[in-house]
Amino acid sequence: MLVLVAVMYVGIFPYHPKLRSPNELCRLLQTRALVEYRTLELNQALDAYGRVGDLSVMDGRYYPSKAPLLSVLAVPLYAALRVLGGSYRYAVHEIPLVYFARLFFTVLPTLLLLVFLRRFLRAYVSERIATAVVITYALGSLAFSYSELFMSHQATAVLLFFAFYALWRCSRGEWRERGYLLAGAFAGASVAAEYTSGLGLGGLVVYGLLVFHFEEGPRRARLVAMARAAGLTVLGALPFVLALGAYHQHCFGSPFTTGYKHLADSAYQGWHVGGVLGIGLPQPRAFALSFFSPLRGLLVLSPFLALAGFGLLRPLRQSPGGRAYLGLVIALVVLYTYFTSSFSYDSWGWTTGPRHMTGLIPFLLLPIALFFQHRGPLVRSIGAGLCAASILVTGALTFVNYISDSVHNGLFGLALPLFADGYLPPTVLSFFGLPQPWAGLPALLGLLGFAGYVVFALTRSEDVPTSRAERLQRLALAAGTVAVFLGVLALARAPEQDAHEVQFLEQAWVAPPGHAVRFGSNLGE
Repeated sequence: MLVLVAVMYVGIFPYHPKLRSPNELCRLLQTRALVEYRTLELNQALDAYGRVGDLSVMDGRYYPSKAPLLSVLAVPLYAALRVLGGSYRYAVHEIPLVYFARLFFTVLPTLLLLVFLRRFLRAYVSERIATAVVITYALGSLAFSYSELFMSHQATAVLLFFAFYALWRCSRGEWRERGYLLAGAFAGASVAAEYTSGLGLGGLVVYGLLVFHFEEGPRRARLVAMARAAGLTVLGALPFVLALGAYHQHCFGSPFTTGYKHLADSAYQGWHVGGVLGIGLPQPRAFALSFFSPLRGLLVLSPFLALAGFGLLRPLRQSPGGRAYLGLVIALVVLYTYFTSSFSYDSWGWTTGPRHMTGLIPFLLLPIALFFQHRGPLVRSIGAGLCAASILVTGALTFVNYISDSVHNGLFGLALPLFADGYLPPTVLSFFGLPQPWAGLPALLGLLGFAGYVVFALTRSEDVPTSRAERLQRLALAAGTVAVFLGVLALARAPEQDAHEVQFLEQAWVAPPGHAVRFGSNLGE
């Protein structure tokens, strides 16, 4: 099934050049500048390739406001595309650059993550549950949305989980001490990819301390082992931290100053003043909308995440490693919730869900899997319905992936009206000349198929024989859960408010009905 998930990930291409996606293009503009002009600043690239948003300015020199890792990683890719395109300045067109940048640096890393997530979950739950939960994560969470964008949020989630995975394997005695070097490298890379990865690193520090706290043996030996592990982890992170500091020094005059201190657009500067980088005291509005808004509330887009609260306590408290993981999850939930409640909700902007919480989600999967492993069949059926609803909601929104702040209801106010008008998700089939809606129809059908698979997988009993009537009862309960959830979400509609945004996005759609996408171009067809 993970192979089919990979086909979905590689096959769709929700990108609309007319929108000039600032978060993506500012990074790729720096990639162009590094190859074409051998410089980190964007001034020449802006003149040659057009203006973009999300910029910082220092002494008249423009830079992306984002952390630099993705921009730098894309340099060899851009250089290769330039050679293939004829080795001249404008040889690399925007659509292939965006597609391959996403493919190599956000899509493929997530697909690799799915393999290791499944391996991690298999240490605690059955293979069927592990696979179904990983598929739900892949298609029913922000992992899907931000794998399909050349942004740092899902790349950071991948790096944070791999840092944890190295710590976990070392704590179980399955890796040698040098595994801590790898954990540090992933942790350092996460900071170079996204500044808010510090939230995830805070949770990993808690996990590491708890691992040694709960470990058996003399206190002195545990302290020595903890000091060695910490030293190796810091050593692994050091190259990335020093490189990031050097980047800040070169661009912004201090190793501790980020681009957010020098935003070029004054309208956004207010979001980053006060507190620490704009993080102050929690705001009830930001908390409520980040979790429950029909536009981008985390638990509205991915209701299956709520199951983590029911799978946390009893199974995890039964072992020292489980208690350390419980501490990790609690720390991450507190940190990410405080951040999303304290930062400006309005700054998420034209994206799917509260994007800076993407790094939290992989760590909620073990409690969710334990929920399905230890609960009764009827309760599991309700949970399976929430998993299917997550795939349908987040999957549909990911097919759009540029969700206007002015929309009231992302699914019923934007995604479904677009699909009904024939504006189906762009896919690689369009690159071969297949017009819409035929190019996007397999993606929609595939999403329905994955939702159905998850329901069947999670409502089955492990070893206990069940009658046909019992299986039908469980499937009906799961289907009823999906219907009730979608029905309640449908009530939160504002058709007149959303109609203008539907029309606007239809005008910008890269492959409207009857059209395909010309791959080697800047604007599609």
